[in-house]
Amino acid sequence: MGALLRSEEMTLCQLFLQSEAAYTCVSELGELGLVQFRDLNPDVNAFQRKFVNEVRRCDEMERKLRFLEKEIKKDGIPMLDTGDNPDAPAPREMIDLEATFEKLENEMKEVNANSEALKRNFLELTELKHILRKTQTFFEEAEIHHTQAIHDPSLTDETMGLLGEEPYRSGQALKLGFVAGVILREKIPAFEKMLWRVCRGNVFLRQTEIVNPLEDPVTGDQVYKSVFIIFFQGDQLKSRVKKICEGFRATLYPCPETPAERREMAIGVMTRIEDLNTVLGQTQDHRHRVLVAAARNIKVWFIKVRKIKAIYYTLNQFNIDVTQKCLIAECWCPVEDLDRIQQALRRGTERSGSSVPSILNKMATKQTPPTYNRTNKFTEAFQAIVDAYGVSTYREINPAPFTIISFPFLFAVMFGDIGHGLIMAIFGIFLIIREKYFMAKKIEDEIFATFFGGRYIITLMGLFSIYTGFLYNDVFSKSLNIFGSSWFPIDPQTHKTYTNATLHGSYNLQLDPNTSFVGGGPYPFGLDPIWQMSTNKITATNSLKMKLSVIFGVTQMLFGVILSLFNHRHFKNNLNIICEFIPQVIFMCSIFGYLCILVFYKWTHFTVNDLGKDPNLLIGLINMFLMQRKKTDVPMYPGQYGFEKFLVFLAAICVPWMWLAKPLWLRHQHRFGQYRYRPVATQNGNLIDTDDEHEDVIYHDEFDTKHTDDNEEEFKHHQLSVNSGDVLGHDPEVNHHGDGDLLTPAEPEEEFDFGETFIHQSIHTIEYCLGCISHTASYLRLWALSLAHAQLSEVLWSMVMQIGLNFAFPVGVFLLVPLFAFWAGATVVVLVLMEGMSAFLHTLRLHWVEFQSKFYKGEGEKFQPFTFEDLSQYSVED
Repeated sequence: MGALLRSEEMTLCQLFLQSEAAYTCVSELGELGLVQFRDLNPDVNAFQRKFVNEVRRCDEMERKLRFLEKEIKKDGIPMLDTGDNPDAPAPREMIDLEATFEKLENEMKEVNANSEALKRNFLELTELKHILRKTQTFFEEAEIHHTQAIHDPSLTDETMGLLGEEPYRSGQALKLGFVAGVILREKIPAFEKMLWRVCRGNVFLRQTEIVNPLEDPVTGDQVYKSVFIIFFQGDQLKSRVKKICEGFRATLYPCPETPAERREMAIGVMTRIEDLNTVLGQTQDHRHRVLVAAARNIKVWFIKVRKIKAIYYTLNQFNIDVTQKCLIAECWCPVEDLDRIQQALRRGTERSGSSVPSILNKMATKQTPPTYNRTNKFTEAFQAIVDAYGVSTYREINPAPFTIISFPFLFAVMFGDIGHGLIMAIFGIFLIIREKYFMAKKIEDEIFATFFGGRYIITLMGLFSIYTGFLYNDVFSKSLNIFGSSWFPIDPQTHKTYTNATLHGSYNLQLDPNTSFVGGGPYPFGLDPIWQMSTNKITATNSLKMKLSVIFGVTQMLFGVILSLFNHRHFKNNLNIICEFIPQVIFMCSIFGYLCILVFYKWTHFTVNDLGKDPNLLIGLINMFLMQRKKTDVPMYPGQYGFEKFLVFLAAICVPWMWLAKPLWLRHQHRFGQYRYRPVATQNGNLIDTDDEHEDVIYHDEFDTKHTDDNEEEFKHHQLSVNSGDVLGHDPEVNHHGDGDLLTPAEPEEEFDFGETFIHQSIHTIEYCLGCISHTASYLRLWALSLAHAQLSEVLWSMVMQIGLNFAFPVGVFLLVPLFAFWAGATVVVLVLMEGMSAFLHTLRLHWVEFQSKFYKGEGEKFQPFTFEDLSQYSVED
């Protein structure tokens, strides 16, 4: 709980790495994922940094891998994912990787080029085959038509050739030119119209469709085409026809004039097509073998390349000393994990073969560290809810551990239904049971990823909804009679039990609690089931739920104010305790805490015997501030009116207390020079490290015994160059303690401005006082959404399921099947999904605004360590 209650204690460290060990040390730190490096070269262009060439080489390798992955996906080859997480390759292995990727890319490009050329040749031969086949049909039909035209003079002009019937009658042979080709099927109408207009009707076009689609060699798409042949006379028309064909991107092919030549060409084309099919098959087999081999390793290659790139990108943020033998880095580290970081540095040094150890030097600083909240798969989603509002300020109270319980509980108050909660809990438990399967599948659907990430929240919301459903005694808008009702149908006038005939024949019977409530006590758990059949159920449940909403709201807000005390104490801000926390607690307790006490007092002191005498708490709260009472009003307890005046006086005193005390005290201290002013908005205490001198520099002990004198002198020189400020890019104005610790430049302190402080405190006071009222009213959404959910559930049951239940057998059975399907679908979609989302958003608002505003600043910077954890996730679009 301690680790969850506040963020981890962080320290700023300076890291000295030997040039030959820097790569492996950073690699080990990336595997560990507990170090956030600072960029020590913010003013240096990315293209002017030391390792920019290595980063570019990694970019080029990534490009080649994306090309290979695209080809693998194009062929539908599965990529093997063993879940391996290989170590970052050594720098010398980059050459081997580059050579491997270069070879694969060139081979694939060559295969693609050959395959495209073969497919283009195959397409041309296939189109030529169809042209020879179709034009043979055209010429045979023309020959038959020519013979009929000579022997049958009665044919009309429309059946004649281009020059009419006279040439045929005289037996003269007419020499016409023609071209044949292939064109996309959808272009035929426009193509035919263009030929007619440009050639003025002096050409004859015949076309027929190719039944089977053809594969485009460039895109691989299946396209539908048609074969055409155009007859014309003269070179001028021939030129026009060819230009039109070129404009419509039609492909023209040579076509012999005699049948024998066409037959001979067709035989040759078929032979070439068969040969091409054989070559294409061999080419595809070779391509498949290459891609299958690449698919086995491509995910591992991606991880390796991205690790190399991440390491060099990080090294570009380091400084280099004047000797060019040492890299200097600054990083934020969790204090608790310094030993693990040392071990990682030791492993990196050993891997590199360097004899000089890396040095981790703790730095004192006034800069605010990043916020690091440790999470696991259970708390991660709750922490994400908090961080979505704002990352907690360093070392302030973290709302996440309290949200684990309060979030699903407040959700369940609005969503309370045993049946609906059971559906939600089953879904959440299913995701938890199958979480390893879904994590291995790495489903990229965004909606499913959202549900899967919140599987523990969904499960808890479902379980809490089942609990509140038992409290409300509500399951799909019906009640469970587990313990038996405490009410009996007794006539209030005769004090006798109603007969069955009276009960079935009357719909307006009233039960007097003084006579009918004789069960020996209230229903053992939850709401009495008899309220399900009463007409004033909403009136009774509304009163209960409204009071519960106010009690839950005031309790949570008061708890938030109490948490602010722990923040003030942690940051040693006693002034805020006196001038903010104490008046805030008194103000809230004197009004809203008192209201909650009155609710419990009314529940315990007013029984059925006091029916009609119980006071109205809302009117009483208004009269408490107006201080106006009627003579007929009876106090709830002796001395009520005087005590309420005292509470109003306390609340009134707290307003100027919160408003004026802090600014006036700060001005007083500033005038007499007894108080070192800190800005009002700052919660952080003194961040200067107070560790002992011997803890400020962290060496690797096992290496100390192995150092030679030369190595010791070399590192003394490095430290001397650093301490003298002679470091590339380092600020020469850095201050030093007497013990040699480096200090980062301190931020200049702000001057005291009474006007600014007064305005800030005024806003804070007004916001809190008005917020107590508005936030308490805001918690009434717990009652409102609970009412809406119950009414929707009841309407859905009465308008759907009740219809089928009203019919007798066997009609009712046939009706219930479709009605149940509709009711079940509407229940899941409307009441579980839509209403669940609505209740979730309202719960989110109650935590972000009403609860966290009492103690949570949320002005921190999230800890973003250098880690390799997410490098296994990649896609072609990355």
